[in-house]
Formats: sequence, C-alpha cells, structure tokens
Amino acid sequence: MTEYKTAIIDIGSNTVRLVIYHYDQHTGLKEIENVKAVARLRSFIGETGILAEEGIERLEGILHAFAEILEDYNVEHARAIATASIRQARNGADILMRMKEAVGVNIELLSEQQEAFYGYFAVVYTTSTPSGVTIDMGGGSTELTYFDEKELMQSISLPFGSVSLKQQFVSGEVLTANERQAVYDFAHAQFSTIPWLKNLNLPVIGIGGSARNMATFDQHRNNYPLSGVHQYRITRKDFLEIAETLTSMPLEQLQKLDGLSSDRADIIGPVIEVFHALMDVVGAQKFQFSRKGLREGLVIQRILKQNPHAFDRYDVFSTTAKFLCAEFGKNEGQIKHHEYLAEMMYKQLNDIGAIHFERQNLRLLANAAKVYFLGEYIDKDAASQHTFYILSNRAIDGLNHKERVRLALIASYKNKDNFKRYAAPFVEWFSEEELKVLLELGSILKFTYALDATKRNVVRKVRLFDKGEVVEVHIYTNSNSLAEQYRSKRQTKHLERLIKKTIELHFIEEEG
Repeated sequence: MTEYKTAIIDIGSNTVRLVIYHYDQHTGLKEIENVKAVARLRSFIGETGILAEEGIERLEGILHAFAEILEDYNVEHARAIATASIRQARNGADILMRMKEAVGVNIELLSEQQEAFYGYFAVVYTTSTPSGVTIDMGGGSTELTYFDEKELMQSISLPFGSVSLKQQFVSGEVLTANERQAVYDFAHAQFSTIPWLKNLNLPVIGIGGSARNMATFDQHRNNYPLSGVHQYRITRKDFLEIAETLTSMPLEQLQKLDGLSSDRADIIGPVIEVFHALMDVVGAQKFQFSRKGLREGLVIQRILKQNPHAFDRYDVFSTTAKFLCAEFGKNEGQIKHHEYLAEMMYKQLNDIGAIHFERQNLRLLANAAKVYFLGEYIDKDAASQHTFYILSNRAIDGLNHKERVRLALIASYKNKDNFKRYAAPFVEWFSEEELKVLLELGSILKFTYALDATKRNVVRKVRLFDKGEVVEVHIYTNSNSLAEQYRSKRQTKHLERLIKKTIELHFIEEEG
C-alpha cells in the first residue's frame, strides 16, 4: 500500500495514549490525532506487585473509548503496546487477556530492550544528531541508549520512573531540598554503575512528555520566536536554571505554569533530577529534546519493512525535503534542475573571486534550492512570506531550530528588505557575517530560479567571465528562452550587490 492510516495505543505507567498516523509514500508520515488519558497505572501497583482492580478498570474504560475513535477514523492497522506498568505487575498476563476479551484489543507486551530500541530508532530517523545518549523516562521505568554515528552501541532499561520515584522519595506534593538531593543521588548512583555511560561528552536527548514539558517551559520563559520542541536544544547552564526554578515551586504554581502540563506538575521534580544526574555522568553540555519516540519508532520500522528506502537516517533532511516538496506541489525534476543551476552559479562565483568557497555553504544552498519558494503553492504573490513561515514554524526532521531558520531565510529570499524583516527576531542567533552569507546564498537562488522561469529546464550551463568593471554571464540554452531572459534580467541586481560589479547577460542557444 502506498497510502494508509495506522495507529499506536501506548499503555504506559503514567499515561495511556492513542496516536493515529497517516502515511503517504510521496508526502511522508503525519500525525493526525493524538489522544491522551492520564491513568497513573504504576500508582495502583501495591507492595504485593498486583495491579489493583481500580487501575484495571481505568485501563479498560480508556481502551473502550480508544476503540470507538479508531472505528470513527477508519484506521486500517492499529498496534497496542504495553510497557513497564504491565511488565512489572504480577498479574500482567491476566490483564492482557482480560483486555482482549473485554475490549477486543490484542496488547503486545514490549521487553525493556524493545522499548529502548524503538526510542533510539525514532531519534536517528528524525534528527540530524549523529551521536548521543537518549533517555525515555516513563512512570515506572527509564530507558537509555547510546548511539554513535547513528548506530546503536548500548541500551539498558532501569526499573524506576517518574511515578515510582515520587512514591519512593516525595512525602508531600513536591520535592523538598533534601528529597531533591536524595533523588539526584539515587539516579547518579544508578547511572554510575553503567560503564558505557561515563564521560561520553555527548548530548543527552530527552524523549517523552516530561522532557517535552521542560522544553516548552524554557521556550515560554524566553519568549521563544518559533513553535515546536522537536530537536530543540538547551545548554547545561540553562538546564540548571530551569531545574532550580521548577523544583522550588509549590504544586499550585506549577499547575498554572505556561508550558508545563498540569498532570505532570507533581512528577516534574524527580524527572529533572534524573536528567541532571544523567548529564553529569555522561558529561553532557547540551540537553536536546525529541518529540519522536517509542510510537514513531514502531511506525517507522513498519514502513521500512514495506519500503526499505522510505527514510534515510544518514541524510534525514533530504527525505524530509522530498516529502515537503511533494506536499506543496513542487516537481522533483524542476527541483533538481534548480539545485544544479544554483550549485553551478556558486562555483562560478568562487572561480571569479566573488565569494569564498565553503563546502558547508554549498550544502546550505543545495538544501534551500530543494524547497525554494514552496509557498507558491499557497499564493504566488506572497510566496516569500508563506515559504518563510512554513519552514521556520514547522518541525522539519533532520534540522534543529537554528538550522530551520537558516534554511527559511535562504529559501524565502525575495529581496534584502524582506530578508532583514524575517531575520529580525533571530538577530541574536547569527553573527553579521553569517547573515551576510545567508543573504548572498538567497541572492544566488533568486537569480537561478529566474533561469528556469518556464520550468522547462532550458538552461544547460552558466559561465561567468570577469572583464574588469563588468562580469559577463554566458547562459547556454537548448531552446527558446524568452521568459528566462526577461525574468533573469530583472534579478541581476541581486547578483550585482554580491559581486559589486555590473552584470551583462548573454543568452546563447545551442543546437542538440
């Protein structure tokens, strides 16, 4: 099948969640519904290890509701999985059988190794981070993985989570100073027994709701100009400031805090101390967030079994760009031709000394060419504005937030004034030299886009000749190029600002 709906029911220790996805081989994977129910199943497991009837009934009611939603959405394939709470319950097997009989849901019990693996799998297929340590902290267990150059090196599941730590260490509604230290010491001791974690000096990547809440809170406190938390990063210094703020607040204040989910307010303290301890053991200077985790890992693996080339973990953005262009009606052949022309122009500009060749800048140019002016799909007259908004505010797998803005500034380039307006909220993110380079790359794309005005690939090659005060641009075509001549002459001013010389265009039609 080239297009279908699929769903994951994720039965965790803290929440039970239903996520419905739509997959299309041309436009990729999209989340179309996400329903969460707070169950706190881990809190219903007593000293005997039995999950109490109240917890089982709560789960059954949630699954009945989810079954109705799946039917209404006409989902072709749904997979229900359970993790730590059911694994740790002595009556776990009985619960799975009861859910099958009462609700008709066949629940798959994931092992600790599977739970850790699928979290890693989602991270490497949706981020550009080559190496790191992932942590997915649920209510009753914590999964860690270490990956290097996108390859899984180690993984482990530890039998504690946010809900179990709250039960074990927190006497009131939130952590006291002594309890905070006790949680940190406990987690640090646990992590220190794992030899492969020590002093890796890699980023720690948080997966799951509590990590997501930390990222959202940091964005709110800083009036962050972008939306979304996937691939958002904070420094160690900022992490410690957030930790100090959140762990010192009373519960009532936490529940009203913008960016923090009220149902996680009472467990955020223990979670932060675990993250803190892990960063110290790993030697991490950055904490990164992934909105994609266990559920996405399961779905991506299923898609790859049917189509092994659907995603590329080693070049995540190229896959995402292909999906974006298909969604916004851009022709793949035209995209490749624009990329070809832009790269040719960049190298020619270097040859005449107008710019200094940088491989990373050439890659930036090529990436931006893939999605240049995709906002035309919405409105041709406002293509620049729509392009910038889409690329800067949409989660783009394979790009962190700064990379996303960088791409948006180049791919939306229309003129210098627009560029400055778009860049204004992000001036602290880039140096003057970086902005100058981005503007230059945008100018190149603007001009080369005009060389394919009729989308017929009529321009075969471009050659630049420095004649002193004038630079001659020889443009070789394979057919009539009237539209390309008109459009490109209007755009020469962008290149003239870059070269600081007058440009003369010479269109040369070749036979064959």
